[in-house]
Amino acid sequence: MTHTVTLIRGDGVGPELAEAARRCVEAALGKTAGAGSIEWKVCEAGVDVMGSAGTPMPEATIQSVRDTDATLKAPITTPIGTGFRSVNVLLRQTLDLYCCLRPCKSYAGVRSRYEDIDLVVVRENCEDLYAGVEFEKGLPATAELIRHINEVTTDKKIKTGLDTTGVSIKPISVENTERIVRFAFEYARKHGRRKVTWVHKANIMKYSDGLFKQVAEQVAGDYPDIEGEERLIDNMCMQLVQKPELYDVIVLPNLYGDVLSDLCAGLVGGLGVAPGANIGDSGAVFEATHGSAPKYKGLNKVNPTALILSGMLMLDYLEQTAAARTLERAVAAVIAEGQSVTYDMKPHRDDPTAVGTSEMADAIIAAMG
Repeated sequence: MTHTVTLIRGDGVGPELAEAARRCVEAALGKTAGAGSIEWKVCEAGVDVMGSAGTPMPEATIQSVRDTDATLKAPITTPIGTGFRSVNVLLRQTLDLYCCLRPCKSYAGVRSRYEDIDLVVVRENCEDLYAGVEFEKGLPATAELIRHINEVTTDKKIKTGLDTTGVSIKPISVENTERIVRFAFEYARKHGRRKVTWVHKANIMKYSDGLFKQVAEQVAGDYPDIEGEERLIDNMCMQLVQKPELYDVIVLPNLYGDVLSDLCAGLVGGLGVAPGANIGDSGAVFEATHGSAPKYKGLNKVNPTALILSGMLMLDYLEQTAAARTLERAVAAVIAEGQSVTYDMKPHRDDPTAVGTSEMADAIIAAMG
């Protein structure tokens, strides 16, 4: 069969990575007997289209994501502390891509302090502090909000008003918690995983994280074949550094998931080898988890592994499982050999034998046989 896939080229080094990933995905399908094919719908987003479109995410691009079977998205720049809001957050909320899936797996040849890591982070994507319900200092809040803040705090600077205080609201709902925890257990069951750990801070945030904990416990009861357990977020961070082998699938609210997924990526060598997916009931966007590195734009220098492995996740999502395994094996073989890899994967970053983005993709394609 033919799948339609939106390819968002991004900005910075995004277009180079997008081309490398596209070629590797196509090669994996071509090398797999009985596999389907992909019809690509190439779209633009990011700072490079701001001038012409007036937005970093044109409506035509959003519509293409809606209309196609899946989306492969290269990195897009997000300004820090100013400018437009994250395009990633916009896509997740607009299309209700409620699950951020971040597998973190060790590959031989990647420098790391750990071996044999195989973790999957399942992060709720649409609420928590990332819902964007905020009050800037000096802006009027509702009378009810002010009354409640005054009731729960003893800080005199806050009690005198919100003139010098920024406020963010942390919504956690029964419905969104249930679906993300159920996604984690269903993923574990489908992929032969042994355990799901839900993470919270309910000892302090008793009504928001307390709700997450309560609902997770209820959902876990529907999966007696899978071990379930809970951890406090601070303890979980320590546990992962000390004994990551004890964990398998980890499900968290939005903010904790954002932080912990990068920690887990650090266990396996960093964001350069960490794929990601944003999945909803009617669509999915697959992306590298690192930034757009604009200073390397056009230099054919940046490691394409994360986006190529995101393409592997996309093939799994499209039920092209054999092609996904073909692609993953080829990536693993090239990394393990250590010859045709980018500078950041060499023992020394100034190694003259390092290859470029495109050449590493060539090597991965060649490794498919």
